[in-house]
Amino acid sequence: MEQTADIALIGLAVMGQNLIMNMNDHGFTVVAYNRTTSKVDEFLSTTAKGSKVIGAHSIEEMVKLLKRPRKIMLMVKAGKPVDEFIEALLPHLEPGDLIIDGGNSHFPDTIRRAKYLESQGFLFIGTGVSGGEEGARFGPSMMPGGTPAAWPLVKDIFQSIAAKTPEGEPCCDWVGTDGAGHYVKMTHNGIEYGDMQLICEAYQLMKEGLGMSNEEMHDAFVEWNKGELDSYLIEITRDILAYKDPATGEQTLDKILDTAGQKGTGKWTSVSSLDLGMPVTLIGEAVYARCLSAMKDDRVRASKILSGPKIKIAGDKKAFVEDIRQALLASKIVSYAQGFMLLAEAAKEYKWDLNYGSIAMMWREGCIIRSVFLGKIKAAYEADPKLANLLLADYFNGLLKRCQDSWRRAVSQAVLNGIPVPAFTTALAFYDGYRSERLPANLLQAQRDYFGAHTYERIDQPRGKFFHTNWTGKGGNISAGQYTV
Repeated sequence: MEQTADIALIGLAVMGQNLIMNMNDHGFTVVAYNRTTSKVDEFLSTTAKGSKVIGAHSIEEMVKLLKRPRKIMLMVKAGKPVDEFIEALLPHLEPGDLIIDGGNSHFPDTIRRAKYLESQGFLFIGTGVSGGEEGARFGPSMMPGGTPAAWPLVKDIFQSIAAKTPEGEPCCDWVGTDGAGHYVKMTHNGIEYGDMQLICEAYQLMKEGLGMSNEEMHDAFVEWNKGELDSYLIEITRDILAYKDPATGEQTLDKILDTAGQKGTGKWTSVSSLDLGMPVTLIGEAVYARCLSAMKDDRVRASKILSGPKIKIAGDKKAFVEDIRQALLASKIVSYAQGFMLLAEAAKEYKWDLNYGSIAMMWREGCIIRSVFLGKIKAAYEADPKLANLLLADYFNGLLKRCQDSWRRAVSQAVLNGIPVPAFTTALAFYDGYRSERLPANLLQAQRDYFGAHTYERIDQPRGKFFHTNWTGKGGNISAGQYTV
């Protein structure tokens, strides 16, 4: 059996098939394999008919078709299936061969797998692949990380099939060791949760607060997509608002039940932020908003019992739509700033050397959060690779100054009219907290010391020196043995 194939791909669901055809279009010979081998024959006789794609009906056959060092990409369900395939592959491979996990794996699993395979002489990559079915077929955003020696083996393949920025740069570059690639993909998905929630809150303010029709909101999103908010998610929202069922002529959006699903990556991002002590509040609120939406029956009952204000946002409708746009833009800036804060803290914790400008470039095209906005983030980190926070970059600081009055008006009107805008609100609260030289945590520390002798630092003493007060005269002078800021 001649070893002619450049790479093998296991898993012939839509993403796997589309990636194979993308690779084929760029001149690479791919071996296709699926545990249910009938799917291989079906794929070869339909989608891949007339291509250079080779089918394999066993792992052994697949491996024998590959050039050395062998490169095998898994596009299977995250979790146990990935581990099962790795174990099934190992007896057929030799040191120096590469296994790639292209699924939505949780980064701790990727760290574990990289360590395990590297200890046996194999190479491993965990890569985020974003952009859905269309991206996989015509150019995804790819975020590979793992064994550094593996990158030269797949760089040409990955960067050839990846989306390209308007300047022609591939939206794919090496992220870092072990789980770095999947961590960046997880953070991308978390930011995606935030972006979607912010757009939904803008929609709710226009629909409930201003009584705008879908056609009017469509027109607003058309204009928004021409400026600073130009992005894939604004674009598809524009299209959704205009879509009518061909059979009935009714607005499809209005027929969709208001209960949101989720696959867990937003939760992973929120949990990681808590583990690292990073206040990624907007993504957390976006996750909780989906959880609240799922409580449909409870909300229906509560709506008949709990009271609120009568919704009426008076004044110039056009002006308030602009307030909403600017509130959306400002909140989006906060969301991305929080996401990059999380990446920076994760880099410290896991010893990754992350290039934040490169990450912004990887998200510039091909992925769900692709937008013009990301080009500005890339430029900010190129101008200052050690930028402490995106909010401090001149461009974003200038936008926040310009948007601030509108942002506050939008949030205030939402609160006064009983329209829930958790993501807008938490973004503004974070902004106000981050710009505050002094927060009320001195009282919180006094409370902790009062009931638990947890100690505190003083403003008139050097940092790192801790004190305890016997607040009642009865507690004694013994303090707790551990202090965590």
